[in-house]
Amino acid sequence: MALELRPNCEYCDKDLPPGAPDARICTYECTFCADCVNGPLENVCPNCGGGFEKRPIRPAREWRPGLSLAKRPASTKRVGLSYRREEIAAFVREVASVPADKR
Repeated sequence: MALELRPNCEYCDKDLPPGAPDARICTYECTFCADCVNGPLENVCPNCGGGFEKRPIRPAREWRPGLSLAKRPASTKRVGLSYRREEIAAFVREVASVPADKR
């Protein structure tokens, strides 16, 4: 099963196409841009509390049969926040002081 490669930042709604070098994901594939992860989110996923990693780039070229962006396209379904920004800010304040690998 391939990653969804969601098309936008869930916080600011910035477009994050499949090759976006600034796309970040948590372990549940919540997707945010690097500016939001490093800024208001302070490396805290507002949905699960985990940290973020750089989203891998899916190869555009089919180097192996059936494995490429053309064969397994990115999602086109835009995702938005599940919580209000005030709730997120309070959650981030509570969680950010705990290192991501200790959460």
